[in-house]
Amino acid sequence: MSFDHLVRRVAEVRERVAAAVARGGHGQRVTIVAVTKTHGPDAVTAAWDAGLRDIGENKVQEALAKMADIAVPVSWHLIGHLQRNKVKSLDRFALLHSLDSVRLANAVCDHGLARGRAVDALVQVNIVGEGTKGGYAPSDLPAEAERLAGKPGVRVCGVMVMAPLDADEPVLRRVFAGARDARALLESAGHPAFELSMGMSNDYEIAVEEGATMIRLGTVLFGARPR
Repeated sequence: MSFDHLVRRVAEVRERVAAAVARGGHGQRVTIVAVTKTHGPDAVTAAWDAGLRDIGENKVQEALAKMADIAVPVSWHLIGHLQRNKVKSLDRFALLHSLDSVRLANAVCDHGLARGRAVDALVQVNIVGEGTKGGYAPSDLPAEAERLAGKPGVRVCGVMVMAPLDADEPVLRRVFAGARDARALLESAGHPAFELSMGMSNDYEIAVEEGATMIRLGTVLFGARPR
């Protein structure tokens, strides 16, 4: 597959992000996480050549296969659900976006303690209670924020949310504002919580207006995914 269009698309996205930052008034810096799931290692190299330094993968095994097949030093993000029996694979990732349950948090913390270095992670919050998505309910977050403050094996760097796929703008803004509230709660519990990972190809401009510091983009950069 050719990615000759990628430099142009990255430039267009950066322009749209800058405009959305200006409209939103949060003044944040925004990291583009290029989501290469189902694409080959050539997509990772093309992203690097287009100036992107952060790569997102949903599945550990797919990510590890690509890591073994590329030479460029990208920063890897695990954005999909992580099974507890695969926490050791976090050594290969800069950031886990999907810390989505008490049991996973415990396993991640134990691994961070065992290796002598905390795991950087974002707490996934299910703002509108979608049954098809994981994550903490907002009502459970205050207690979990306090509990995680006593878990030195994990460093809570912020919040990740996913909006419903076909949501209209009011729902999108509700989800993204809810993520801001969740981050503020984590900060009040003593966590660094400097990141807001929210927004994908269909809603990233609204997410940036609402304060996103990381946007996870696949289709808008690489086109439709191979089947």
